[in-house]
Amino acid sequence: MSKSIKVQKLVYTALFIALAGALMSLEFSIPGFPPFYKLDFSDVPVVIATFGMGPACGLSVAALKIVIKLLTVGTNSMFVGELADLISAFLFVLPLYFIYSKGGKTKKSMAVAFFASIAIRTAWACFANAFISLPLYAKAYGMSVDEVVAAVGGRASITDLKSFIMIATIPFNLIKLSVIYAVTWLLAERIWKIIPNMQKKFAVAE
Repeated sequence: MSKSIKVQKLVYTALFIALAGALMSLEFSIPGFPPFYKLDFSDVPVVIATFGMGPACGLSVAALKIVIKLLTVGTNSMFVGELADLISAFLFVLPLYFIYSKGGKTKKSMAVAFFASIAIRTAWACFANAFISLPLYAKAYGMSVDEVVAAVGGRASITDLKSFIMIATIPFNLIKLSVIYAVTWLLAERIWKIIPNMQKKFAVAE
């Protein structure tokens, strides 16, 4: 890859990072779910970067958008949510690109990658809440996990870890990811004009 192409790739990546960081800062809550569960559209630039320039660029965008959010907005989860998001980036980008690439980099393989990603990321969210996020919250506040769940659950029916995952975590992630990927898919016609050109320019073959 020539020096000029490397510079262009760096510029593209920086633009996607800035866009993702801005979109991540424009997060909003969904009524009926815990207040720290937020929806934003910062994954759209991550998807484009991943499909167009490869998983390394996608991971860069996914990770650095979190840094931008911390610098501009701060954290409302004592960095617990950001830690989970950082780990999630690897479980998001790598399977997404692998499935898309193995499927021939077509619209069909993009759709398959989206459905698989929803399943993987929802499963990860359940694991992260059960063994990372909520236990860390509990330790920080000197409370039990069930006490934390009851305090932040947002619904009277959420009283313990199991009910939190079943009533809040799984439905929220299914809604959030479905909306994000649906928006990405609705933009597919324009995105599809961008991605092949990027792949050709940067000779993506990972």
